[in-house]
Amino acid sequence: MLTNKEKDDLIKKYRTHKDDTGSPEVQIAILTEEIKRVSDHLKIHRKDNHSRRGLLKMVGNRRRLLRYLKGEDQKRYEKIADKMKLKKDLTT
Repeated sequence: MLTNKEKDDLIKKYRTHKDDTGSPEVQIAILTEEIKRVSDHLKIHRKDNHSRRGLLKMVGNRRRLLRYLKGEDQKRYEKIADKMKLKKDLTT
């Protein structure tokens, strides 16, 4: 889990305007960071199936958000994909 400070830092980095806390870009950034942490956890605890299921749900949610953003605004999608170093074909 991300601490409130870490989450605030991500929001400040990826927000689209001053009061933005829930845009797809912010949600994708938060999910990506949580995915990284759970992946690291699973490298150590290989048999933790509860965390593995949570990881799969987070990956699915992020994929859904990326697909939505790609359909709404291609430039914003490419910008966040480049910034987060995600594969462009992740949403297909």
